[in-house]
Amino acid sequence: MSIAIPPAHPFDDDKLREECGVFGVVGVTDASNFVALGLHALQHRGQEAGGIVTHDAETGFNQQRRMGLVRDNFTSASMMERLPGTIGIGHVRYSTAGSKGQTAMRDVQPFFGEFAMGGAAIAHNGNITNAMSLRRELIERGSIFQSSSDSECIIHLMARSMGRTIPDRMEEALRKVEGAFSIVAMTRTKLIGCRDPLGVRPLVLGKIGDGWALASETCAFDIIGAEFVREIAPGEMVVVTEDGVASHFPFRPNRARFCIFEHVYFSRPDSILGGRSVYETRENIGRELAKENPVDADLVCPVPDSGTPAAIGYALQSGIPYAMGIIRNQYMGRTFIEPTESIRNMGVRLKLNVNRALIKGKRVILVDDSVVRGTTSRKIKDMILDAGAAEVHFRIASPPTAWPCFYGVDTPQREKLLAATMTEDEMREHLGVDSLKFISLDGLYRAVGEAKGRDKNAPAYCDACFSGEYPVAPSDMIEQGFAAKTAAE
Repeated sequence: MSIAIPPAHPFDDDKLREECGVFGVVGVTDASNFVALGLHALQHRGQEAGGIVTHDAETGFNQQRRMGLVRDNFTSASMMERLPGTIGIGHVRYSTAGSKGQTAMRDVQPFFGEFAMGGAAIAHNGNITNAMSLRRELIERGSIFQSSSDSECIIHLMARSMGRTIPDRMEEALRKVEGAFSIVAMTRTKLIGCRDPLGVRPLVLGKIGDGWALASETCAFDIIGAEFVREIAPGEMVVVTEDGVASHFPFRPNRARFCIFEHVYFSRPDSILGGRSVYETRENIGRELAKENPVDADLVCPVPDSGTPAAIGYALQSGIPYAMGIIRNQYMGRTFIEPTESIRNMGVRLKLNVNRALIKGKRVILVDDSVVRGTTSRKIKDMILDAGAAEVHFRIASPPTAWPCFYGVDTPQREKLLAATMTEDEMREHLGVDSLKFISLDGLYRAVGEAKGRDKNAPAYCDACFSGEYPVAPSDMIEQGFAAKTAAE
């Protein structure tokens, strides 16, 4: 994945963005249709581009990659006829900033390569934090890169491996990379899934009839009628064929550090993470937030849609009525109109509208999942006050985001993160609200099932965006002068 990623929508510029979703199936008729459906369910993880690779005994490997949404590219019969086979993988992502033509197409996954023992395709979610140094080394040794994606490093490392099988070559390649990776790959007959030793990004295994599926989230199984079997464990590689699943652990054991922000925002609320319902976890976050940061008010309103479960939890815990004070325009397409300056000035009002009759004269608690730059929060506050609210109180369902993520999430530079340059009180003044409170890191840990909160000596999750403690040193960024803390410190 490239480092610079644009927002998902020209008016949606104040959220952290998960960059990728992966999906694969083996042992099913018309595999491409299942892959397209799975990618559609994972569209929230990447909305700029998508691709599918399949294999058929008669036509060999087939691939189609497109810019835009799955529904706009992989639904026609003519398209799916180009992707025959009983095995296939797919990928959704955000494109590189500023590149919307052929350059961007070169970065669209899955990537495909021909090796001595046959072809293989690979789709990657995460970020290789030593990709720059690997790329330099590979280029010096004669590799020719076709994209700006760090994922392509894996293909080149596999090509240089002397492993006898594709899984062997992938193992050797992945031992040389640092950072976070959840990978779905395929050969002519094998579906391969792998997670990095820390298990930062999610990957799950499912069963569909006589076939198998791999996906970033369990919600992708629901749409195809697959049964969720289990999560791929941190550091595990599975090789799946029509005959079954072979599992092994090729990496040195390490303590898992799953991304805690998957619970807060990235994953769909109808998915299961670590045996827990994402929706129920987010409701628990709202309850913890209410316990830690009560305020006397008339209404609890979510900032839709990501703040909804936490707002429900806050209302249930506090006893303050829950209300839909802000209504989202569900029919604002991504190609609404060309965002001219006059339209840009309308900002968030194009997608959100205040329920004026409900808000007028009320003391309102607004619950949102995070504050990144603060730009959208200020606009929403202005809308609420313009509707006649007596008071506006922000309650945030995550701790202050003060550090960038280098493990597969689009994050601004640190100096552009509001919490990196301001105290909580300064942020409150900057946003112009009556009060601003965040859930504590301990409270967030309690909400996700760690009863005693965060173990400072051995945290159970990657929480670097809040704590600045990076479980894997972001080598490329440090090389460029980024002053990172590490878990060892």
